[in-house]
Amino acid sequence: MIPTSVEVLFKEARTRHFTNESGLALAARDLVVVNAGGALEIGAVTRLHAQPPERKALHGQVVRKATDEDAARFQANRRREAEAYHACTELVAKHGLVMKLVDVESKFDGSKLTFFFTAEKRVDFRGLVRDLASMFRGRIEMHQIGVRDEARRHGGFGMCGRELCCVRWIKTFEPVTLKMAKEQNLSMTSNKMLGLCSRLMCCLNYEDRAYGQARLQLPRVGSRVSTPRGDGTVAKVDLVKQRVLVRFEEGQADFPATELGAPQAPPAAPAGQ
Repeated sequence: MIPTSVEVLFKEARTRHFTNESGLALAARDLVVVNAGGALEIGAVTRLHAQPPERKALHGQVVRKATDEDAARFQANRRREAEAYHACTELVAKHGLVMKLVDVESKFDGSKLTFFFTAEKRVDFRGLVRDLASMFRGRIEMHQIGVRDEARRHGGFGMCGRELCCVRWIKTFEPVTLKMAKEQNLSMTSNKMLGLCSRLMCCLNYEDRAYGQARLQLPRVGSRVSTPRGDGTVAKVDLVKQRVLVRFEEGQADFPATELGAPQAPPAAPAGQ
């Protein structure tokens, strides 16, 4: 199959889509050189598409299959990145900077080194950049990222067994709140709702909409409902299973939501109160 577009994997689990306008015969795991916004990069083919994937932004074109010279430059860049990482770590300590170096990335042509770091406050890294520029030829760029971006760059798998959402498809991080976890009946002290970034899992965000819709179909805890066993008070609601635990004077029982009557209005207060 001659793909019209391909998904290419770059360093630290980043994937992007490129057109194959030259009609190259490509296969998964092939190294390719791509033109991304006017700059050449090298990566590995992960997926082939007979048609451009819907709702996927194309970032450029595949220029060629990687040659032996391209592969040698790729390996040389990786060694240079490792060298720059260790040098920068030592210089951060030397300058007493409160920052954590996450990764170093070299342009394919070696013209620029980008250092990715996390920090809680603004960092004055001018002295650090001067030292790095004297050690490594080319342009030096410092890029501060958040802990979610750090997890994205490292990649990995969530507790669901699938590749991290931030790697696979999330492009922009949206706020994730404790209220979302509470609405989904998650324990406020459980580490199970934390992702690899040690922040609330992004999936709480898009699952929150489904939980909100499901909650509209079920009675609230404390409300009175009619059941096949008689009237009772809602003690617990399971949004996932769509079941309700109802408490009666002589005990309690579990019912599917479809067997419950509409919630009853509370009794009116006596006149004058």
